[in-house]
Amino acid sequence: MTFNKRKLLNSCFIFTLLAMVSNSMVFAQNNPLSQSEGTDLKEKVDAALRKGVAFFHSVNTQGGYVYFVTPDLTLKWGEVPLDDNAIEVQPPGTPAVGQSFLRAYQVTGDKQALEFAKEAAYALIRGQTKSGGWDHTINFKKLDKDVVSFDDNQTQSAVSFLMALDQEIDDPLISSATQRALKMMIHTQLSNGGWPHRYPERGDYHDYATFNDGGINDCIRVMIEAYQYYPNDEAIEKSLRKAARFMNISQLPPPQPGWAQQYNEFLQPAWARTFEPPAVCPLVTVHNINTLIDLYLALGHKTLLEPIPDALRWLKEIRMENGMWARFVEIGTGKPLYYDRPRIRVDNLEDLHPERRTGYGYQTDLQARLEASTARYDKAMTLGYKDLLKGQEGLQTKEVVAKRLEEISSKVIQIIDEQEKSGAWITKNDTFKKRMPSGVRWNGQYLTMDRISSEVFNNHISLLTTYIELSNQLNKFE
Repeated sequence: MTFNKRKLLNSCFIFTLLAMVSNSMVFAQNNPLSQSEGTDLKEKVDAALRKGVAFFHSVNTQGGYVYFVTPDLTLKWGEVPLDDNAIEVQPPGTPAVGQSFLRAYQVTGDKQALEFAKEAAYALIRGQTKSGGWDHTINFKKLDKDVVSFDDNQTQSAVSFLMALDQEIDDPLISSATQRALKMMIHTQLSNGGWPHRYPERGDYHDYATFNDGGINDCIRVMIEAYQYYPNDEAIEKSLRKAARFMNISQLPPPQPGWAQQYNEFLQPAWARTFEPPAVCPLVTVHNINTLIDLYLALGHKTLLEPIPDALRWLKEIRMENGMWARFVEIGTGKPLYYDRPRIRVDNLEDLHPERRTGYGYQTDLQARLEASTARYDKAMTLGYKDLLKGQEGLQTKEVVAKRLEEISSKVIQIIDEQEKSGAWITKNDTFKKRMPSGVRWNGQYLTMDRISSEVFNNHISLLTTYIELSNQLNKFE
């Protein structure tokens, strides 16, 4: 199969983002933007993008980024407070910000944004471990630690960013780091086809094949991207086929045909942390349905869709009376499981300590995700591989593009209006959990202050760049 690599990935990005946006905003069909208004707004979006990118680069730490900084730049946070020697790898940290810079360059041609993306890549490369991956953070004073973490899209987001940048520029340092990272992805893949929580082996649950927090799903996404970027690499294709097999063999049997968060070496659902029991997991199952469809799009084998109908049926059956889904469903009984530390089972969500009850997501509303996954599966079955792939490539009519532009225009205007003269987007009176001293358990305490957020920046850049791309598409119809 021949891919137009950047076009396919960018169009997939637009397709996914706009599907999310269209679910949350109403199309004002009777009040469309005039051509002149659209042109004026596009110019304002371009200016806001350039100004926002320039400002956000000014809050970098040795080329990388954290989650939050105060407007006076005196305080910085990741998951914990950080100093000027540390950056975050986990999104929305350095790789995600680098992707935003790269995206801004691709849409506006702003070469300064490309330079900022290269700086972010160089910061990641400095922190690339001996094994070729990344830990949660990079501490530039402690670069001898060899940990590869697949938790929370940490290593995966770094690999994705380096691969994307490697397609854009000819830089031997970036190309070399990218190839090291891809070799690491293949080397760390378990013999059963999954990926562990961490590498090297630690002799505990970190060695298990782990779906929790999208671990394996993000690894598969990275390998699909690699397959599109480097289609002649047999090792990448072999890795994808191993992963596809794992997706099938790890599905639990009826009457509970979902997936667990983690599996031991015998492919059995297993304990991870002391509040993460072996169980069938609805959220993991929804993620895996979408990963199977992604693999179908990459490899073209319809057998990859076969596990999905049973999983969808089970998800609909297991919904609780309050309309939510339990994070953990007991194998055999179908009852929700709630565990406090250490492995103390309680009967109800209300019986958990506040830290567990509010900070872990023991119950989740999956209705919108389930509906979207069902629709995507139905589309795959109806259209077939080739037509589904065409749909992913974002082939759209003038009317569809115009409608989507209108849908996001009010949010785009709001983003521009909220931008400071400096180019910053500041989250006013941001409320967040207080970091407790070592050994003290959080019990409901919060802090409030103004902060500059990487996540807000990334989201704003995503929507602004999408607006420009859609505007350009619309102009081609004229």
